[in-house]
Amino acid sequence: MSRFVGRRTELGILRKRLERVDRDGTGIAVAIRGRRQVGKSRLVQELCDRSGLPYVFFTAIKGASSTEAVSLFLAELADSTLPRNPDLVPRTPPAGGWVDVLRLLAGVLPDGPCIVVLDELPWLSEQDETFDAALQVAWDRLLGRHPVLLLLLGSDLHMMQRLTAYDRPFYGRADTFVLGPLNPAETADALDLPAVDAFDAHLITGGLPGIVRRWPTGTPPMDLLRQECADPASPIFSVPEQSLSAEFANPDLARRVLEAVGGGDRTFANIAATAGSQAGALPSGTLSPLLQRMVTDKGVLAADEPLSARAGRPALYRVADSNLRLYLAVLRDAQQHIRRGRPEAAFGLVERRWATWRGRAIEPLVREGLELGAAADALPWPDVATVGGWWNRRFDPEIDLVGADRTPVASRIDFVGSVKWVSVPFDRHNLAVLRQGAAQVPGFDPETTGLVVVSRSGAELPADAVDLVWGPTDLLAVWPR
Repeated sequence: MSRFVGRRTELGILRKRLERVDRDGTGIAVAIRGRRQVGKSRLVQELCDRSGLPYVFFTAIKGASSTEAVSLFLAELADSTLPRNPDLVPRTPPAGGWVDVLRLLAGVLPDGPCIVVLDELPWLSEQDETFDAALQVAWDRLLGRHPVLLLLLGSDLHMMQRLTAYDRPFYGRADTFVLGPLNPAETADALDLPAVDAFDAHLITGGLPGIVRRWPTGTPPMDLLRQECADPASPIFSVPEQSLSAEFANPDLARRVLEAVGGGDRTFANIAATAGSQAGALPSGTLSPLLQRMVTDKGVLAADEPLSARAGRPALYRVADSNLRLYLAVLRDAQQHIRRGRPEAAFGLVERRWATWRGRAIEPLVREGLELGAAADALPWPDVATVGGWWNRRFDPEIDLVGADRTPVASRIDFVGSVKWVSVPFDRHNLAVLRQGAAQVPGFDPETTGLVVVSRSGAELPADAVDLVWGPTDLLAVWPR
């Protein structure tokens, strides 16, 4: 099995659930959701292996019938370490479907703690609309009375949210656990890279363990990209391509909207124009709910609003996963060269687009890092609760960093700042531009509002010209390891 990277915190959370199961002698259910390739199945398999407890791990198959799914589950159950007596597990599906199968599962659970894993749970609900109710009845009457940790996994974020919603049968019965990507510090540790390279690696991989663990330890990002441009099946291409195919299989309106955003359209108007048709831009009544679903339900897009002491517009959209974002903006075009046997042309394309793409892609990470720094008292402004950016309708100026007490309309602006993620230092000219733009941010006070610089290559400024200068090492230090 491939190496396991990061996830100490997540393993600790699940181990605590196992300890409670062992102590109390009753069951605990946990619904684990997260984007595809974020490592849900690998995390749970690692828990099963390290615990040494009996377990059954069942993964549903998309498109299978309910009868096929039940048959596959029974086969997994019979071959697992779970049943006290494998002969009690029939090979032929019972007439009652999942109701009878879950009752049978309860009958073969051991007396001590054990683990039951149902992976790709939304596909089971698709196959049998009564599955959620059957699971609820079995949990309340049978399974939950045993010392079992029931782990319910799913990549369809909306369906997993619905599983535990107040109007669904399993409401109130499962803890909710959202598994995100590795953080930049975990990426740095897994790849043994210095901070400046670790952030590039994190943007390339999106913090997805499936890509990180295939990255040769210590390999600089550009060297890795050059190597991978000779391999059309490389994970940096195949993982986002598979994710795109799984979540947006058809070239429908949602796919066009995603590709418009991935191609660089950030505003509502530009997205509407690009994703429209020959008849014109998408109407607001069509695009608004679609964007809302892609942000809230699917989590594939993120929406950023200008942060200041006055409500502002417009919102800016971006692809939430930086690996998918890089694929749509750069790697997909490079992949076409690779498939035609032109690896050097592919890498040349990546080199030409990389610096510009990275300069904007790093901004959400910088904002997150400053928020973490404020929470850890690593900033001169401990009361900062949120960090965003600010822009007006003309995007002149566009301020990278705004630290405030709340969002989207702040009562106090603690600092404004600039991100310069290039190979030359932040200098006096950049400072003059920052000062001029900062003065236009609603709520900015030259007497009390600080100035912040986050620069990949440091800063060449007079002493006390700004209140805080952070480089890659400072930024990386705020993420927990």
